[in-house]
Amino acid sequence: MSDVAIIGAGIHPFGRHDGVPGLRQGVVAARAALADAGVAWSDIEIAFGGSAAAGNADTMVTELGLTGVPFLNVANGCATGGSALFSAAAAIRAGMADLALVVGFDKHPRGAFDPKPADWGLPDWYGEVGLMLTTQFFALKLRRYMETYGISTRTLGLVAEKAFANGALAPHAWRRTPLDLETILSAPMVNDPLTRYMFCQPAEGAVGLVLASARKVRELGVACPVWLRATAVRTRPQGSFEVFSPSLDLERGVSPTVLASRAAFEEAGLGPEDVSVAQLQDTESGAEIMHMAENGFCADGAQEAWIAEGRTRIGGKLPINTDGGCLACGEPIGASGLRQVYENVQQLKGTAGARQVEGARVAYSHVYGAPGLSAVTILSL
Repeated sequence: MSDVAIIGAGIHPFGRHDGVPGLRQGVVAARAALADAGVAWSDIEIAFGGSAAAGNADTMVTELGLTGVPFLNVANGCATGGSALFSAAAAIRAGMADLALVVGFDKHPRGAFDPKPADWGLPDWYGEVGLMLTTQFFALKLRRYMETYGISTRTLGLVAEKAFANGALAPHAWRRTPLDLETILSAPMVNDPLTRYMFCQPAEGAVGLVLASARKVRELGVACPVWLRATAVRTRPQGSFEVFSPSLDLERGVSPTVLASRAAFEEAGLGPEDVSVAQLQDTESGAEIMHMAENGFCADGAQEAWIAEGRTRIGGKLPINTDGGCLACGEPIGASGLRQVYENVQQLKGTAGARQVEGARVAYSHVYGAPGLSAVTILSL
């Protein structure tokens, strides 16, 4: 059994919340997590948090309380939440604390993300040709994958259709209206082959988690702890081709997702066949498809049959993105990876309502961030 558990989880709904600062959303989620755990802010011995566009997480102590707690800001692109969770678990395992808070939040302006090349160690030409626009990069990477492994445009649409159907069942989701396949496929093209409804959008929201050592779990008498079986973070190896990579090696290597997934399964002593429910990064429809293979759940190209047969839907062999993922929830960078973990906690505790996966015992989450890094978390009862 793992020596770290999640004993509290709280969320501020994702979407657009005019007049509510991102930091305030983070405070709401943190307080909800503390209440769920039945502990006070003054009990927390260390905290980790992150946001890309809404301020420094440590400044929320102004509202939570000035206790002197060590509070570390985390910044790791879209993998910020997963990295913060990794850090908190490591602190507890190292004996630095028995109770830790992890929080992620964000509030992005409307429109696509607009990163600057210099901030990522890239030359100006990379932005001038349009590759800093992530919609274009992901479309180009996906088109190559589709041609290599025989993935159809219809399959991209089915991924989005599932996402909006699941989002309609999740109170914290932003997009809660189901969309039919024809509407998705016939929507305006953004970057070929991806239409408007196949992309996620920058958004707002926050998630808080309370982690505890096994000793603290026993002391508090927690009735239903969710055990952290593994956490892994990996950066891109030689030969991988990731967002904000200015070149493609002739000799291809594996991705950071492959490395993180393998490390997490090894740490947990489990395999893909043991997973009951999975949350995979779905910045766009193709990302979910590619990440199914990169995380070891199927072979490249097998996604076409998996998705056509409904294996990734609730009630299928491996339900994926049961709350609608990024497509339905949007992507507030600091909170997105923690939303996946929040959803898995609900699934394992049996509190996911209409989107509940029956008999869920092992839950898997994967988040991918620029410039090419991944975080994987495996939970179990």
